[in-house]
Amino acid sequence: MNRTLTGSRVDVGVLPVDEVKRAIAPHVDVAAELRPRLKKAIEAFPRQATGVKSADSSWYLRNGKRVIDLMLVALAAPFVLPVILLTALALMLEGGNPFYQQDRMRADGTRYRILKLRTMVLNADKKLAALLESDPALAREWEETQKLKVDPRITPVGRLLRITSLDELPQLWNVLTGDMSLIGPRPMLPEQVAIYNGPVYWGMRPGISGLWQVSERNDRNFDYRAEMDRIYARQITFREDLTILVRTVLVMVRRTGY
Repeated sequence: MNRTLTGSRVDVGVLPVDEVKRAIAPHVDVAAELRPRLKKAIEAFPRQATGVKSADSSWYLRNGKRVIDLMLVALAAPFVLPVILLTALALMLEGGNPFYQQDRMRADGTRYRILKLRTMVLNADKKLAALLESDPALAREWEETQKLKVDPRITPVGRLLRITSLDELPQLWNVLTGDMSLIGPRPMLPEQVAIYNGPVYWGMRPGISGLWQVSERNDRNFDYRAEMDRIYARQITFREDLTILVRTVLVMVRRTGY
């Protein structure tokens, strides 16, 4: 039995092709208009990047990484503590509190206080604002890299600590408290959240060292950090962390930090 379309009704009868085309034409136009919007919405929908190991599927990421962090910190403590004490004494003689604390972002979006050996003059954060306001070239460099190659706030002892990365050693305490890992993304400042490209940072504990720290970091812009974090997130294994630890020692020996 044939049927014909009349407005929104379907009546018994003959179904001419031209009438069918006219009846469905408005709906085809609407579908064509919605198609690119639907495609854009699907592309924008958050999904896990290919190759990224989730916490549920990776025993190393869920348990092994934390156990190894604690073991290595315990083994390193007898050697690291004397170095921290000696450098702290040198900083005290230079003037001021040898330790420095600053807010950083945890993987869950909350803040914690990172512990470092002080490498800059007192009230360095306030002096940075004044420097950037008075020197457009420094302001541009800070905007691109979030670091300054020639930073007038760094003290003589602090410069030695920075080029050898010894100022990072007190962060072993942050590893013990669970805020950080030995290997992971570089700890992010709260004000850097708005310019960080992508969500990958929030899935991992920040690290004392990491893929960014052992790469050609000094000549790269800030977006390079997010790219290194994405690469690391795709290959979190014990072997990869061990490789980065070895490369970290080589970086310290080569004294490439600033």
